[in-house]
Amino acid sequence: MMELPFGAEQDIDFMFLKLVVHDIGKSEAFYKSVFGLVEMNRMDAKITGRDVVEIVYQPTYKGGPLFILASFPEDTQPANNESIIGFASGDLGACLQRVEKAGGTVVEDREVPGFGRHAFVKDPEGHLLQISQRQG
Repeated sequence: MMELPFGAEQDIDFMFLKLVVHDIGKSEAFYKSVFGLVEMNRMDAKITGRDVVEIVYQPTYKGGPLFILASFPEDTQPANNESIIGFASGDLGACLQRVEKAGGTVVEDREVPGFGRHAFVKDPEGHLLQISQRQG
């Protein structure tokens, strides 16, 4: 595999892409059979107060980002063009200040037992992003 350059201008890393789907069973079968993704974790959680079922897949290469399928059981229609992009920050508090200074909105900032501190923010156009405090 060709080694690609990398870099960032802040203490933050792109961490994952969370694809919002309607039928998590069909989506799970599709992504496993087409791309050979390997499940790492499955959980029931909440995002901005809404119940969500998530399947987290292992990165496909060392140090690569995670791919996550997410389904909101209360949704009655298929999700179209929805994703939640995830970042990991060395200083989540400073990152949230930058979000607000740049015209974004902090929607939720909370500690998740066993998983650490996570925040959900919206960019100036309303796209939902998840920023996690980098651990380790």
